[in-house]
Amino acid sequence: MSREQVPVCALVVEDQRDAQAWLCLALASSFPGISVVAADTLRDARARLISSPRPQLALIDLGLPDGSGIDLIAQIKRDLPQTICVVVSIFDDDHHLFPALRAGAQGYLLKDQPQEQLIELLQGISHGRPPLSPAIARKLLGFFHAAPPVIANALTPRETEVLSLIAKGITQGEAARMLGISTHTVCGYVKEIYRKLNVSSRAEAALTAQKLGLIS
Repeated sequence: MSREQVPVCALVVEDQRDAQAWLCLALASSFPGISVVAADTLRDARARLISSPRPQLALIDLGLPDGSGIDLIAQIKRDLPQTICVVVSIFDDDHHLFPALRAGAQGYLLKDQPQEQLIELLQGISHGRPPLSPAIARKLLGFFHAAPPVIANALTPRETEVLSLIAKGITQGEAARMLGISTHTVCGYVKEIYRKLNVSSRAEAALTAQKLGLIS
């Protein structure tokens, strides 16, 4: 959806009916006349995606009965790249935030904020402003403003090499073949990288690698 364009169709993916109704009401208040369809499972959401009209905006909970909303975000960004995906969640930790953003989420809203604030953040979408709850915006600023040199110097040259490969989406087996070492050895490097960077996933490692200038 381009700047200054108001969404006319939206998808809400939320399994809790009260929260689902709350989000639908917020959308109706943010964009008068918008058509809103709701789904409470991944399966239902995927069925909605192939029906017409296609949603221009999707509000997606991460914890769904039959899987993760992150998988749905990745699918939408692959099949409907113009659709704006916004997470609406109770989770504000790094293990949910960064994988969702890496999958393609263009906003992240917390459910514990007043509806008036939610409406204001949603309305900003039509003006090109990414919808981020204040706590999430502060977390992102803190992550990218943190000084990296100590972490960078803590990695050995081989660990840095492994990090740059896995951050690009290369599997551990492929990295082992490229480096001429065993997969077991690569796994050991990855564990040590995670420990030194204080991360627990490939997505977090990739973000840190970008921050350190190891990958573009």
